Amino acid sequence: MADLRKIIIDDTEVEVEGAMTLIQACEQAGVEIPRFCYHERLTIAGNCRMCLVEVVGGPPKPAASCAMQVRDLRPGPEGQPPVVKTNSPMVKKAREGVMEFMLINHPLDCPICDQGGECDLQDQAMAYGMSGTRFKEPKRAVDDLDLGPLVATTMTRCISCTRCVRFTTEVAGISQMGQTGRGEDAEITSYLNQTLDTNLQGNIIDLCPVGALTSKPYAFTARPWELTKTETIDVMDALGSNIRVDTKGREVMRIMPRNHDGVNEEWISDKTRFVWDGLRRQRLDRPYVRVDGKLKPATWSEALDAAATAMKGKKVAALVGDLAPTEAVFALKQIVDGLGGSIECRTNGAVLPAGNRSAYVGNASIEDIDTAKKIVLIGTNPRDEAPVLNARIRKAWLKGASVSVVGPKDMDLSYEYMWRGLGRIPVNNMASKAVPEKDAIVIVGQGALNSGDGIAVLGQCMAVAERLGGKLLVLHTAASRVGAMDVNAVTEGGMDVALEGAEVVFNLGADEIEVADGPFVIYQGSHGDRGAHRADVILPAAAYTEENGLFVNTEGRPQLAMRAAFAPGEAKENWAILRALSAELDATLPYNSLAQLRQALVKDVPHLAKIDQVVDNGWEPLPTKALGKGPFQIEVKDFYLTNPVARASELMAELSAQAKARAGEKIAAE
Repeated sequence: MADLRKIIIDDTEVEVEGAMTLIQACEQAGVEIPRFCYHERLTIAGNCRMCLVEVVGGPPKPAASCAMQVRDLRPGPEGQPPVVKTNSPMVKKAREGVMEFMLINHPLDCPICDQGGECDLQDQAMAYGMSGTRFKEPKRAVDDLDLGPLVATTMTRCISCTRCVRFTTEVAGISQMGQTGRGEDAEITSYLNQTLDTNLQGNIIDLCPVGALTSKPYAFTARPWELTKTETIDVMDALGSNIRVDTKGREVMRIMPRNHDGVNEEWISDKTRFVWDGLRRQRLDRPYVRVDGKLKPATWSEALDAAATAMKGKKVAALVGDLAPTEAVFALKQIVDGLGGSIECRTNGAVLPAGNRSAYVGNASIEDIDTAKKIVLIGTNPRDEAPVLNARIRKAWLKGASVSVVGPKDMDLSYEYMWRGLGRIPVNNMASKAVPEKDAIVIVGQGALNSGDGIAVLGQCMAVAERLGGKLLVLHTAASRVGAMDVNAVTEGGMDVALEGAEVVFNLGADEIEVADGPFVIYQGSHGDRGAHRADVILPAAAYTEENGLFVNTEGRPQLAMRAAFAPGEAKENWAILRALSAELDATLPYNSLAQLRQALVKDVPHLAKIDQVVDNGWEPLPTKALGKGPFQIEVKDFYLTNPVARASELMAELSAQAKARAGEKIAAE
């Protein structure tokens, strides 16, 4: 039962939990408290003193509201609720004093600081500070750190809030940042000048309340008030992180996280944040048709005519790539079905059962990880497949959850785990011998499912979840996969059966596979990657930031991605290209707008209308049988180069090379 206490904040009585800190109680009462070091997702440091409030009847000095709990307050002499003041003369004077101390050494370089215009120190100095300072002494200077190619440092601006240290230690699980020295010699630094070894490091840029940590790739390119901000969805992995894309003119300048407690909290991975330079390079901006063995530029009517001519009367197979919006997959399926062809979205070879959502998605939500007491990872390395989900597992582990892993040994997941074995035999053992646990969750990766016995493995994993009395979550690696499975873009027997005897292959952005010589290939995608090189006709399409689209994340939550910029050159939206192609095929699709297409989609698959809701998938166990021998492989071999947008990015290539070099390093003792 909650320990509720009454408290009076600025003459308003509120009832809050006794375990709450005063800063949380004030927020609940609608009173804003300034802060630099306090952050609701990090431990309490209590070292900036900006959040001072007056506790009436307490000691005759202001109290740090982030470090005092409501239950620590004493009632009045006759049992009245405790009184807290946030705007008294004592508080005003204390905050002005704190701000004056903050600015003793802080440089006045706002005109060249990338944080200018969205700086907490700037804003709070205006709101709570004084108009001048009494200090005339020279300001100190500090050497800058080299944290790698992502985070730029100007440590002279640092106010020692330690948010970056707490984030890297607690959330990212690395110990390379810390604070040394005391007083004026106190300095945030990195251990032995190491660069940061985590794919969540970009989040410290958002956490830094001043300009000490800024984005290196974005440096000096734009000011916040010049940017158009669009709230959308990330497709770099299947988590469906909520993001904000900032554009200047036609260019994407940066990508930031949005808060969504059910999906990504307020973190995003470095690939999500910094992949935007890949949206500018190697773009397909006009149609091409192969003539005499060479790709030649063509008009849209020529390219569509060539594609339609090739498809008419032929056996057509369609492949769905990892970044395709659900509407485009639905339209392509309707075209291919009309031609009597086959379509396949499981291009990584994963064997997922069509029509059984509890098997290809599971029945758990991402939020269930927070309260889990036991987490079983099967055939997955979440640190590379979904870094933000991995941070959530780490958070549960810090709270006391036990983690078991079936898969390759010695994976660095940023938390301790019990290794159960390489593959199928430990899954058999758990399915028959596992002890039921309260709040257990089984997370199955694509590495366990992408071989011929995938259905059997999935059946045993469902049996493990049942045996533990817990839930199942299938961790996908492709943003489009769950949506494509929902619209049944599958062929019985998988990709090999779909491609068997195909005379024409329609490739909707599937760049992770090689199409064998022989069939005529029509490629529809945004980048000149592997698929475009093999194509006979290229239809240039919009990237994920350039069209509105529906994506279903790994837990089965439909989310809407919104257009932030326009596609380059003559490239068009994916659904519009398919609608135009259907007219050329004399089988015109029955919709002329994205809204009409969505109506048809929702009519066919009703649960896709439940935007931002985790749909109840029920529970339909697959038949179980003992698995043979053999280890599970991990699906993602290189975190930074998993899709055509990332492979077009110079920064991702640099990060990939650094990661390889770091993995290959040997220390002297070896």
